Amino acid sequence: MGSIAGTLVAATPFLFYLYTFVPNEQVWTTGLFTYRSGYYESAQIGVWSIMGKLVPLLLLLIWFFTCKHWWYHAILVPIAMYAYQLAGVIADESLHFDEFKLIYLVPLMAIIIPSIYLIRAQMMDKLNDAGKTMEELEAEFMIKPTTFWGKVKQYF
Repeated sequence: MGSIAGTLVAATPFLFYLYTFVPNEQVWTTGLFTYRSGYYESAQIGVWSIMGKLVPLLLLLIWFFTCKHWWYHAILVPIAMYAYQLAGVIADESLHFDEFKLIYLVPLMAIIIPSIYLIRAQMMDKLNDAGKTMEELEAEFMIKPTTFWGKVKQYF
């Protein structure tokens, strides 16, 4: 799994610049599919917009699933933001897809931010009472699924 994650991270510049291989026309036809650019009026600009959201989302997902720190749930907030923006780019529903409406993230942030604060407060209490090191406390609070799918099932 580490090799796959490392390869994906190393390939992200290539993934981002895939738009340079797309023609600057409204309709892009390949043997597999036909991409018809709506609002952007250029398939190249449409793919550039998609890659501008997809690549950071991919990197954040890799970081989330490989992070060993107790605060990794905080990464869900930018993941949700980029997923929302990517959906807006793909749907072409808005003229300003980067105008993110924070109200859609409030329920997620209302759960994650207090949870992280409470975990940190518990760690500090135990640190002051038990004389443990920070690394020992992080290991104590960490949930370690045995497989990749186990980690995915842990969240969904």
